[in-house]
Amino acid sequence: MRITENRENEIIVLAVEGRVDTNTSPELQDRILKSFQKGNELIMDFEELEYISSAGLRALLLGHKTAMSKGGSMTIRNVNEDVMEIFEDTGFSDILDIEEE
Repeated sequence: MRITENRENEIIVLAVEGRVDTNTSPELQDRILKSFQKGNELIMDFEELEYISSAGLRALLLGHKTAMSKGGSMTIRNVNEDVMEIFEDTGFSDILDIEEE
């Protein structure tokens, strides 16, 4: 997994590439929480994300809860079919703010 951080005005954008699994999810969680220390708005760009495990879903849920507690937002964009299927199968598509293309 590789995470690249950019800014779009005051919004932090984390582009995640590769696979988020048990081994890499702690890094994702850490980057999400650090992003919310810098600001209240976060975009997760999943254009290059191949797979996300339940551990990765927990990191996203923590990010979502953090955003809500700060009155901010966490948006996920550029989700491919495989990852979207995981979100739908687990009910995360109803919880997370996912931009539809």
